[in-house]
Amino acid sequence: MHRGRARPSLGERAADSGVRPAPAPGPAADPPPRREDGTGRHCWVHAPPGAPGTVPGLLVEWRQQPGGWQGRVAYAVPGPHGPVLVEAWLPAGSLQQR
Repeated sequence: MHRGRARPSLGERAADSGVRPAPAPGPAADPPPRREDGTGRHCWVHAPPGAPGTVPGLLVEWRQQPGGWQGRVAYAVPGPHGPVLVEAWLPAGSLQQR
């Protein structure tokens, strides 16, 4: 915690959550569908880092990497003091759009 702050920063809370970056993406695939209005959309995140099973998320954008497509998503995982919001780039194979 920095001097003059009563609470930890967002970065410090994220580091304390125990959530780690996603593994490298799998093989390249066709580009994921895009929304024409540029807004985020609901998705299911399968087996995200820090949470078992499938959790709801908000898909914000796509990018193509040498290993395949990734989606930037925001989702919540349980933390020691309540839910923690996570924003991460995850492989397209772990995301299911609605």
